[in-house]
Amino acid sequence: MSGSTLHTIMVPVRGDGKGPVLFAHAATLARRFGAHVKVVHCHPKAEDMMPFGVVIPSFLRKQIEEATKKNADTTEDIVYEKYTADAAKHGISEQDPELNKPTTKFYEYEGKQADAVRHYGRLSDLICVAKPSKEEDLGFNTLKSALFSSGRPVLVCPNTDDVAPDLGRHVAIAWNGSLEASRAVRMAMPLIETAKAVTILTGGKSDHAATADDLKDYLAQRGVTSKIEEFSGQGNVGRLLLKKCSEIGADLMVMGAYNDSYERESLLGGNSATIVAEAAIPVVMVH
Repeated sequence: MSGSTLHTIMVPVRGDGKGPVLFAHAATLARRFGAHVKVVHCHPKAEDMMPFGVVIPSFLRKQIEEATKKNADTTEDIVYEKYTADAAKHGISEQDPELNKPTTKFYEYEGKQADAVRHYGRLSDLICVAKPSKEEDLGFNTLKSALFSSGRPVLVCPNTDDVAPDLGRHVAIAWNGSLEASRAVRMAMPLIETAKAVTILTGGKSDHAATADDLKDYLAQRGVTSKIEEFSGQGNVGRLLLKKCSEIGADLMVMGAYNDSYERESLLGGNSATIVAEAAIPVVMVH
């Protein structure tokens, strides 16, 4: 019996060109659930642009402040223009939230994007973030803030605005019985309950943890029919999960993320870090 839904989806944007990608994913889900998309544009504070540990003359400080404001205004105009075009393209009404109607609104935030995620994300049902770029060293702090500071599920979106209207048609759940995986299942339940197919991916039993069969029974009590697929092999588990998703035709994966510390997994190429870097499908992550 389906009883879960999404009411609010947060999309943090800035002048990096990722806005249309994120909005396309958010809009697809907003239309399905009648949700409100909060597009939050972030621009830096003037003090964030000041050289650290350097005494700056007042005239130079004023110049930096004026240049920062001018740049922020210009970027905001560009981002907002793209936003309104995306809202029209995807058929999402620009207005205040209205129950059971796909709507969107543009919000301005002065400060770091990671702080904006904490501010708006904690009262959102889903946060859409772009896949971080190692080449540009961009997006890692936003992802980390969304996962560790919001307490909400995070949809890591692949770099495309060509999103199928039935996104989440086949949901794969990466299950190892961990606390993070359990949270992910509960928080992603709106997507799981509305999927046409649900597959539980398991690498085998874990000591003192709920099994894949236990999860199948739990989902059945919520009216969700699922099947279990085991995966095995040598190497990174994240890579094996992605391979299995491709084999079964899943178009969305749900998983617990960063069971180890974010820094350690990122540095050593842990399972979560591998999926963030290599996934070609959207992934809902929960820490």
